[in-house]
Amino acid sequence: APGWLRRLCGHLLSERLLRPSGVQAVVRGVLEDTDGEISAAVVGGAGAEAAALDWRKCDAVGKILAACPQQCLSLEDYYRQVCPQILDLLHMQDKGAARQFQRVAATAVLSMAREQPQLAERHLLQPLLAPLRRCSEATELALEDLRAGAVLVPEAELGSCVEDVLKVYVVGNDSSSLLLGSLQPVLGVVFSLYSFARQNVSYLRSPCQDILLWFLEKAEREQSLAVLEGLAGLSSHVPTLHPQCQVQVGSEGGAAIVVQETISDEDEALYQKISLEQCHVESLVELLSHCQKSGLAGDFFIHCLKELTQVAAEDEEAPNPAVEPGGTLLELEQDQARQGRKLLVLQLVATLCQGVSDTVFTDIEQVQQFLAAVLQRACAHPARGPGAAAEAQTLAMAMGLQRCSSPCQLKSSDFAVLKRLAPLLEELSRSYPEPLTQELASDLRIAILTHGACCPGTLGTAAHGVLGTRPGTAARSPAGRAPSAPAHRDSSTGQSRDSREPGASPAPRAQSLAPAGLQELLVSACDPQPPSRAAALRHLASLVTQRDPEAIRLQEKLLQVFLENLQHEDAFVYLSAIQGVALLSSEYPERILPVLLAQYERPAQDKEDTMAAVTRMKLGEVLMRVTRALGDMVFGHREPLIRAFLRGARDPDGALRASSLSNLGELCQHLGFQLGSIIQEVTCCVTAIARTDPEAEVRRAAVHVVVLLLRGLSEKVTEVLRDVLRDLYRLLKHVATAERDAATVLHAQLALEELDSAVRRVLFPPQTLEKKIVVLP
Repeated sequence: APGWLRRLCGHLLSERLLRPSGVQAVVRGVLEDTDGEISAAVVGGAGAEAAALDWRKCDAVGKILAACPQQCLSLEDYYRQVCPQILDLLHMQDKGAARQFQRVAATAVLSMAREQPQLAERHLLQPLLAPLRRCSEATELALEDLRAGAVLVPEAELGSCVEDVLKVYVVGNDSSSLLLGSLQPVLGVVFSLYSFARQNVSYLRSPCQDILLWFLEKAEREQSLAVLEGLAGLSSHVPTLHPQCQVQVGSEGGAAIVVQETISDEDEALYQKISLEQCHVESLVELLSHCQKSGLAGDFFIHCLKELTQVAAEDEEAPNPAVEPGGTLLELEQDQARQGRKLLVLQLVATLCQGVSDTVFTDIEQVQQFLAAVLQRACAHPARGPGAAAEAQTLAMAMGLQRCSSPCQLKSSDFAVLKRLAPLLEELSRSYPEPLTQELASDLRIAILTHGACCPGTLGTAAHGVLGTRPGTAARSPAGRAPSAPAHRDSSTGQSRDSREPGASPAPRAQSLAPAGLQELLVSACDPQPPSRAAALRHLASLVTQRDPEAIRLQEKLLQVFLENLQHEDAFVYLSAIQGVALLSSEYPERILPVLLAQYERPAQDKEDTMAAVTRMKLGEVLMRVTRALGDMVFGHREPLIRAFLRGARDPDGALRASSLSNLGELCQHLGFQLGSIIQEVTCCVTAIARTDPEAEVRRAAVHVVVLLLRGLSEKVTEVLRDVLRDLYRLLKHVATAERDAATVLHAQLALEELDSAVRRVLFPPQTLEKKIVVLP
């Protein structure tokens, strides 16, 4: 086009842009096609190019809006007129044009933030985040002028604000320092909304989670850790929701911010405060469960451990004003705050251990930092008295490194990282009051410094799984040295050569274990230290999976060792034993299952023999793992399994009855069509227990059996359960109307819904259109 035409069109476009509602008119004029409608992006096939062109057009329009026209007198006036209209583009109700308008608005906001940060923050970002800032702790509110229950941020405004933040920050995905810095002050409010949405039914949960995860992923690691610390309540880096405000359920599935009512009862106020803190900690741990691959969860876990060490040090140094004479009120308040912080750190560490501990560490660097934090705390503040045994077990587990590094063999570079632990291990071996822990620290130090070539003393099996060595190649000797490596015969020359010969490549992993090595594993499976015992059990289970010839020959002995360790009180030990028994049973079900069923059906010798009931519940978990592993082949063991669970459902111990019923329901779900006539016995048992059992937990489990049964049969429920369907329906209606336990009623309602949907699918099958071609004669 000629230059005069371009200048004239630009002048007319800018003039229209500066008028009221000019932004929307300009965007519509550019994006409209010849028919006067906004073009919709088509995905797939030839429409992919059109979609890309459509998005490029939206980005171009957004950049045009970000550029100030020459007709405007000042940049400030242009931003003041245009920015509110740009934010209005995010709220378009027209579904056909909403995505294009939102793309234009997001591009314009990001372009303005890059070109004019101060003006963009004043006229775009602050108005965008205003509803969240309004209820932040950092904002001074004249709440005394508002009555309790007054709405501070309405539901529609709050939901629109969260969606706008998601569109601009997360979908726009521009991690500039301005955007991250503007979002950080409102993250506390967003986290409060996320924590509230976890406890209630609200559509705000997903957008709030996406906003928090986006910030934690895009920010620098130190900034992310500081934000997590603020969200946990350990610092003031992130302003939280105003203490006089609370989140309230909205009528449209969202939430509103209202002024909190004053609670006169001190006990009730304390309960509300503790419940809110517990909810926030659980929400933070769930949020961190999505950050494990990036390593952020592991770094924060290590940060909490270091904080625990610091809190313990402050607790020992600071005097107790409650005991010290002449303590002032300020000192009492400071001590109370210090104790509250200590409890919060302990709660965080415990919840993190329970929630994300399985895969919390992603590299050897984090493993080293974790061990350093544990060892530093043990060196600085060794436990004495009742807690000494628990700390000794924790140290033994940490120094075993089994749970952190056993999935991979360590390389020389990994040992270079672990060598930083050598001074701490040396100090621990000299100063720790517990002799066995001293010896274990010394042995682990030797193993790290020798790169796993020597694993002496008490390190035993727990070090073998980590340091890349196998029991038997570095066996324990009285002098604490590893024996010389055996000579291997070269298959091509027939001559023997030493495996430690310079330049020789390491020998490949043997396919089977020497009898002496297996015997050593069996001995280690009875080690008094839980880490060594659990490591040996895991190693034995891996031999069963590999079908090691020596392990197959001694399978009865392995079964005996696994069953004995089921009674151990340490969770890591008995879970390893459960895994071993399940693997052994799934590999050789004809031999092992009868033994397990006999053990499971053996009743307790005494009414107070609770240990026998706990062991039988662990055996029930083993049987269910075997059932899942066998799949369709479980039909051959159907009757003994169901008979065992039916007998367990009549046991005097209530927990065992509930466990047996849960196992029975899962077994029926797996069997499906293969239940046969035995469904009559299951129905009679479940009906009697659901109606007459005195314990609510057992009645709940009985109704849950019906839920699993209906869920497993799905559309064929009327065919398989045609003889007992009426009895089950009457049972569920009785429970739904007469049961006092709310959870049991919920199970019954779920079962009725399953039954209703199954019957509807049978009575009213979905209509399908079929094309038939008939050839006429």
